[in-house]
Amino acid sequence: MPTPRSRPAAAVVLAAALAAVGLGPAATPAAAATVPVGAGSYSDTRPPGTTGPTTNTGAPVTPKVTQAAKGRPVPTNDWWSSLAFQRYGDNPYSTPMYGHPLTYQAVSGGLEVGYPTSPAVVGDGRQYEYAHKRDLTLGLSGLNSPDTKADAWSDWTVTPYWSDGTRTLRTTIGHGMPFVYAQGSGGNAQITTAATPTVFSDQGNVVGITVGGHHYALFAPTGSDWNISGTTITAGLGGKDYFSLAVLPSTDALATFRTYAFSFVTGSQVDWSTSGGTVGATYKLTTEAKEGTERGTLQALYRHQWLNTTDTLTPYTYVSPRGTMKVRESASFTTRQKAAPVLPALPRTSAVDTSRLRTYLSEVADSSDPFSGATDTYWTGKALGKLAQLVPLADQIGETAVRDKLVGLLKGRLQEWFTAGGASEFSYDRDWKTLTGYPASYGSDAELNDHHFHYGYYVYAAAIVAQYDASWAADSAWGGMVKELIRDTANPNRTDSAFPFLRGFDVYAGHSWASGHQGFAAGNNQESSSESTNLSAALVLWGSATGNTELRDLGSYLLATEGEAIAQYWFDADQQVFPGSFTHDTVGMVWGSGGAYSTWWTANPEEIHGINVLPVTAGGSPHLAGNKDAIRRNLAELERENGGPAVEWRDILWEFQSLADPAGAKAKWDAGHAGYTPEQGESKAHTYHWITTLDALGAPDPSVTGDLPTSAVFTKNGTRTYAAHNHGSTARTVTFSDGKTLTVPARSTATGTGTDTGGPDPDPDPEPPTGNTFQLRSGGALTTATGGTAGSDTIPSAEGRNHDGTPNKPLVYEVKGVNATLKAGASTTFRLPVDARTAVGLGQQARISYDLTGDGTFDRTETYRYFATDPVTGWEEYNQTRGLKAATGTLGNLSGGTVRLEVWSAIGNGSALLRTGGDTSVVVIPYD
Repeated sequence: MPTPRSRPAAAVVLAAALAAVGLGPAATPAAAATVPVGAGSYSDTRPPGTTGPTTNTGAPVTPKVTQAAKGRPVPTNDWWSSLAFQRYGDNPYSTPMYGHPLTYQAVSGGLEVGYPTSPAVVGDGRQYEYAHKRDLTLGLSGLNSPDTKADAWSDWTVTPYWSDGTRTLRTTIGHGMPFVYAQGSGGNAQITTAATPTVFSDQGNVVGITVGGHHYALFAPTGSDWNISGTTITAGLGGKDYFSLAVLPSTDALATFRTYAFSFVTGSQVDWSTSGGTVGATYKLTTEAKEGTERGTLQALYRHQWLNTTDTLTPYTYVSPRGTMKVRESASFTTRQKAAPVLPALPRTSAVDTSRLRTYLSEVADSSDPFSGATDTYWTGKALGKLAQLVPLADQIGETAVRDKLVGLLKGRLQEWFTAGGASEFSYDRDWKTLTGYPASYGSDAELNDHHFHYGYYVYAAAIVAQYDASWAADSAWGGMVKELIRDTANPNRTDSAFPFLRGFDVYAGHSWASGHQGFAAGNNQESSSESTNLSAALVLWGSATGNTELRDLGSYLLATEGEAIAQYWFDADQQVFPGSFTHDTVGMVWGSGGAYSTWWTANPEEIHGINVLPVTAGGSPHLAGNKDAIRRNLAELERENGGPAVEWRDILWEFQSLADPAGAKAKWDAGHAGYTPEQGESKAHTYHWITTLDALGAPDPSVTGDLPTSAVFTKNGTRTYAAHNHGSTARTVTFSDGKTLTVPARSTATGTGTDTGGPDPDPDPEPPTGNTFQLRSGGALTTATGGTAGSDTIPSAEGRNHDGTPNKPLVYEVKGVNATLKAGASTTFRLPVDARTAVGLGQQARISYDLTGDGTFDRTETYRYFATDPVTGWEEYNQTRGLKAATGTLGNLSGGTVRLEVWSAIGNGSALLRTGGDTSVVVIPYD
């Protein structure tokens, strides 16, 4: 939810209208009992005069689940939460649910199913959406259920349930699932289409239809026969109780999908691990063979997943609001990502003026109200976060009195909240199995919104306290209450009967959701992705400070996963996700149906761009530096939309700029620091330290990771500085993925240029490529390996616009870690077979870029004139002889560098193909 410096009444009215907030009189609570937890406590009954979960009219609401699911913790804040949380009293079924590629909505007669493939841009161009539109409804003949309940769920699947007393229907749906699996009794299987379908295959119990331009396969038990009458398709189940349907990527995929039609998904689970600076995760479906013995299945991977897997994928793809989804023919797949850099604070450098920092620290520590009047969970959290950032800074410059004063302030306010019966406390709701802080804010009570946003600040502050006072963080002291907040927001235990597994984090979507009820036509939403990663970083720090490796590694998994999702879905880092008709470079909010250049409370561009940056911390922010081009595009758009540089949230946006351009951010600080008011979660002390330190060390370099989760690397002018914090009681040596090591004393932060061990890397990155000829591979790789299977990727249409010279939805192929010596007199060459098939007036264009040191900044870009393809099916060769259209920067030797090829449609109104594999598409770089 929003984090403005102030929230005027008009903004509250707007948010109320958007969220349909309506708080009625609070129910009279029973006599409260206090539940002790170490030195702290919470109440098991909410305070008098407050509210718990309600409908939009203010009526109390309990989970809408079947008897079989009663008492099981409901994962609110999920993509399907409206099944269980009846926010709107007149809708006992669900709002639209976005599983991707399919969309769903429960209605009285069963489950509406759609596959939106054409985006709409609405709200004066500020929002794009692939809104749910029914292609068909899956049900039983005569079904007329008074409601729909959640019957079962797993990590990313859910089973809705309908019953009208005569007929009973269960369906299993999920993220990435092209199938809907149904089990019913009391009636025939029935599919009702939104328009008269076209039948492209009729094999008795297997029928292929096209409706709304989308292809579906319907599967009834062997021996059954589908009967088609207008828009109604029925099949007797012959004494069985199962049938299924699938959306097909093409009509010729029917045979493949038929293989898995009766391998019903019964559950889903992710398992993660961290080792040597790498985060691995395996996503697995469990299945049951309703017929035959087949136990495999098909699942569609989101972009953030297929970019990070080496598992074999099929040629099948789907459209989604998150870009292209690619299909895997297996019940599981594995991803591997670099762990995100995390530190308690940026390290000390001589560039920071001690006297100046001391003055800034005193302004906060000696303030008459360091908490700025905060009383509710959110604003108290912001204040805790602000103070927590300053503790290590005071410690760095030997200001132990200021450090201890700040730690004391943190302890005092945390302990107030961690003790039941006072003006502020946490209360446990037995029906919803959630811990709500009172005074609540932004629907954290009535709608169960934003717990991860609010409580992340508390956990982060507690982690900083634990770094300096381990006894305070013991379970028998105040650490027990910290763990209760973690159980509420990010519980790793699936068998915990008191809290759901990872309440708000959607493991398959790769990010968290903010709304507790998901009661919107656009699905669920999340605005401040950075406040979500604030919780993940807090888990890394808390787990490191308290020796809890389970929570530390959970934080590493969440941070790496959501960091990739943020890059792709909020910032469109590769320019492959946002539709071409949406002209913004970032979104303030991601919805199930798409994204919006907006916030809940304002249309001010500074907040739209800044809300996914704050709070700026050394734990939760450095991962953003992995996409420096996206940061530059983001800030350039901000200034265009704002009519000039930031004014209101200038400190947040300066700090954001420093992740890609430290010198530019420092220049803005030097020019404007005297006359601004810090954002309410910020301070001049922290902003000065942040900007000055990164100007000295260089921007974070997430391409190199350490085998200690609390480590980071910074790069300036090709020189790397290694940093790590050791929470342990003995010194340790940290090994980085480039082979360098750093010795870190106990309970200290160390920095250095690293020691070359001369030995093998214990968890090496792939070997740097040798040779100067790179082959294209589907999935975005450039490789020196030969002999790859021939294939093709689709170059998206230019949609009738002129993109000559400016990449638009480009295909991106990249290789990292390249070491090579520039060859005198040589130049880049390439050979790219393209085919526009029968489309007229298309032109494909290429840009090749060189990042000489791998720091995320491209030092040389070469844009070539586009190639006008003919409207005849067959491959044509596009090569460098078309000539350069533009070039910037200069080439030099590559040292751990990156080479990137981008191919897009410069003109035209149709898509084209680019050949991959088969050693036919190559880029030759001018290097030895």
